[in-house]
Amino acid sequence: MADTTTETSFRANAFSARGTARDSIALPGELFDGTVNMPVMHQAVKAFLANQRQGNAATKIRKFVVGGNQKPWKQKGTGRARQGSTRAPHWVGGGTVFGPIPRSYAQYVPRQVRALARKSALNARARENAIFVIDRFEYDSPKTSRLQALVDKLGVGEQKVLILTNGSKPNVFLSGRNLPMVHVMPYGDVSTYHVLWSDVVLIESDAIGYPLTPLAERDEAGAKHAAPSRATKSKSPAKKAAKAASAPKAKAAAKKSPAKAAKKSAGARSKSRTSKKKGK
Repeated sequence: MADTTTETSFRANAFSARGTARDSIALPGELFDGTVNMPVMHQAVKAFLANQRQGNAATKIRKFVVGGNQKPWKQKGTGRARQGSTRAPHWVGGGTVFGPIPRSYAQYVPRQVRALARKSALNARARENAIFVIDRFEYDSPKTSRLQALVDKLGVGEQKVLILTNGSKPNVFLSGRNLPMVHVMPYGDVSTYHVLWSDVVLIESDAIGYPLTPLAERDEAGAKHAAPSRATKSKSPAKKAAKAASAPKAKAAAKKSPAKAAKKSAGARSKSRTSKKKGK
């Protein structure tokens, strides 16, 4: 007998793309109707894991082993048991009997069963209040720190987080690729396994048919980097004019200083000569 439980009227907490809390919203009733079918989820997860297997294990039977084309000794007269090949299974280096061969482990699950299992997994997370709605993921370029800041602000940095976007968004995917506890994928590609793997599910609002207008928020990290450039002091026009007027005088003084120094040294030499003559 199927273990099925029902509960209705689920609500989810809503946040902006930077983690600012918004008013909670009601999840769509056609998907989040409280149905949780355990046997169907087990079947879907088992089939998903089986379909990941490649089935490449293989061993060689006696006809594929190199060598052993001739009889090791003649049939009669040696006193030993008759042998036809050194690659028989009971010989060292011989073929393997009943060994594994390449095969497919694929399991087929009907489409309606897969849909029911996926719906049950999402309802299970909704019953745990583990579904958060994000207004919109719009990344101009990949930025891991931005996605990590969102996860930390929501308080789920130590949990497994599944982010479901509205369609394929490469910048969001690349932003979460280096985060071991975060997995990003389109909402349409999510499976029962991925939902049950996660502890928290972040869903973009457009993906569930409940579009939210994004909040106007500025990038705090960009503001910090831009602050020093604004803090640079600009010189007043009066100071600039005074500096320009004093520049020619400074140059002239620099040109005169070597000549004055030469005159002073010459005067000092003449005084020393006159003093020596008087002493004589």
